[in-house]
Amino acid sequence: MGRLGFSTTESARLLLCAVLALSVVLAEQEGENLSGLSTNPDKAIFAVRENGTTCLMVEFAVKFLVPYDVLALNGIDLITEQASFMLPRNAEIEGKCASTESEIHISWKNKAYTLRIYFSKEFREKSVEVWKISKVQFVYDTSETSHFINAYNPGKHTASTHRLSALVTPGGRSYVCTAQQTLTLISSDHQKGVTVSMYDIQIQPFDIASDFMFSEPYKCITDQRERLEETLPLILGFILGLIIVITLTIYHFHLKLTASQPQLPRDRSMYKNM
Repeated sequence: MGRLGFSTTESARLLLCAVLALSVVLAEQEGENLSGLSTNPDKAIFAVRENGTTCLMVEFAVKFLVPYDVLALNGIDLITEQASFMLPRNAEIEGKCASTESEIHISWKNKAYTLRIYFSKEFREKSVEVWKISKVQFVYDTSETSHFINAYNPGKHTASTHRLSALVTPGGRSYVCTAQQTLTLISSDHQKGVTVSMYDIQIQPFDIASDFMFSEPYKCITDQRERLEETLPLILGFILGLIIVITLTIYHFHLKLTASQPQLPRDRSMYKNM
């Protein structure tokens, strides 16, 4: 009986280990590059999948402006140049998904460049659930000569945001914005400011209901304002035209009414016989 009980316990432990190992395998997350689906040559589409289902998805074009030092012609002074380049569509993707935090890592040129975007979910006033970008980090290598030409003291640097709360979006919805959204990151390279500009954006890091499909869009305030600016002249023109039509109609009826009434003579001498 004792040997049998010990054997059963060992079997249970082995089974539990196997289940845990299987759970780890099933919970593996992988990145998918879907940029080939975009007709815009500057636009990339990336997804993070967990258990065969999309848990994070980004679609955007990203431009980087990165200052770096070069040696002046006198061989003594340093001059600041600026590298400008786009996020390539053939990048490699990694990511993590969780209930309240998620992240995506986008790397290219053998990880000479890595853009990391961190998302978080929180509750605000009246228990309204929202998600936001909580941190952006960009790692770049100035020894990579396709963008950094004659860089002084080349090497890897990391630029990061501080206390970021960007692209705040209601829970369960995707953030959509055509207008450019610009972030300034502070670099480990002598505190230089690295500019990351995103446009033609659609992002959703949580609660994706359908595989490879964004949920209901939440349009950014900038796009809403631009649309209002486009439609406001049309609305004002319509209201002005309506006022003119109403004024002309009232004037027309006024003329008809006054024409049907008897007209008194203007010459006072004609009143003598009245």
